[in-house]
Amino acid sequence: MQQRVQGLRQFRRDKVLVALGLPGAIALILFQYLPLLGNIIAFKDYQPYLGINDAPFVGLRNFSFLWDGNPEFLNALVNTLILTLVQAVFVFPIPLALALLLNSLAGERLKRLLQSVLYLPHFLSWVIVIAIFQQMLGNAGMLNTFLVQNDFPMIHIIGVPELFKALLTTQVIWKDAGWGTIIFLAALSQVDQEQYEASAVDGANARQRLWHITLPSLKGIFILLLILRLGDSLSVGFEQIILQQGPVGTDSSEVLDTWVYNNGIIGGDWGMSTAAGLVKSMVGVLLVIGANKLAHLFGEQGVYQK
Repeated sequence: MQQRVQGLRQFRRDKVLVALGLPGAIALILFQYLPLLGNIIAFKDYQPYLGINDAPFVGLRNFSFLWDGNPEFLNALVNTLILTLVQAVFVFPIPLALALLLNSLAGERLKRLLQSVLYLPHFLSWVIVIAIFQQMLGNAGMLNTFLVQNDFPMIHIIGVPELFKALLTTQVIWKDAGWGTIIFLAALSQVDQEQYEASAVDGANARQRLWHITLPSLKGIFILLLILRLGDSLSVGFEQIILQQGPVGTDSSEVLDTWVYNNGIIGGDWGMSTAAGLVKSMVGVLLVIGANKLAHLFGEQGVYQK
């Protein structure tokens, strides 16, 4: 009884916060959780004119791409894994490096200016970002126009299958690396400045302070972000890729998300596409759980505690 009264008092005290958060909670339930019921399509021969209820149940037939060696699926899986590995190595550490560089600047005005410049590309849509890259690096772009005018050979970058993965990685870095520095800068602002002062008095140089104070302070947030990135590791940019897939072809550009779209929306194989999306989601969940348990073994909190 006492707990019920206490809970009622807390609700009355925080009713404004509850009212502010209620629309977001409703939207989350409607657009994130309720659609999960549609995964039943993965086990049915679904056709839009039949509806979910009348579609015949086919068991695991839609998952046959996992064991029948579907070449298109295997190609999409290989491309996805390559992009995941490349972006984990080259994209994920860059926000940390930028945050360390910005944090080392002495002038606050210069720091704010650089932060604004680095954040700006994040607010551009992929349509605009791709258009900018085409205007800069395309066959008729600024770079090749300059080369031709000065009697140099053209450099073909846009539309070249062999360079497509490098182009995607460069676009992701330019668009989102600056935005990713926000979390690391926030973590750096919580580091006790007295530690730096004490280490400087003891004779520690800048490299030693970075290695023994700054990086250990960021270890927890770095592991947390890495775990969250693993959960989304098989999603490597549907909109970014589908907008550029035409010139390079599917051999070099097809990933799991575009394969699901091309087979489900374009090809009409709704059941198999839903099954592929479900498998991808389950793999992401298992990666997060496994990485979180590994973080616990190293003494870190991870996404959630034990």
